Amino acid sequence: MSNPQQLRYSKEHEWLSGAEDGVSTVGITEYAANALGDVVYAQLPETGSTVTAGETCGELESTKSVSDLYAPVSGEITEINEDVVSDPSLVNSAPFEGGWLFKVRVTGEPEDLLSAEEYAAFSGSDD
Repeated sequence: MSNPQQLRYSKEHEWLSGAEDGVSTVGITEYAANALGDVVYAQLPETGSTVTAGETCGELESTKSVSDLYAPVSGEITEINEDVVSDPSLVNSAPFEGGWLFKVRVTGEPEDLLSAEEYAAFSGSDD
């Protein structure tokens, strides 16, 4: 399992892209997708809503369990991935590409986001 170097990671297993015009993309890591099993339903935050770093903002349901989705940063949701809503299996097949979950205009970022190496050590996943 390889965690892309350019991303930052939360201890709740979400990833965050670098901001482009103040907007970052959020998804769950390959480690989390594998732990969940086959994702069959995605409840994502609504466009225009605000999220707070560390708080629940949606959920992913798999054949194994239901898992809360946590916001890695605070901000306003600018877009959700409608492809994932229609085909939640994208979270498993392409967690770092087509399986992204939402985009957020970042207004606050916690200091405890991890680098790829730090996340690999935290999760026990190979980098």
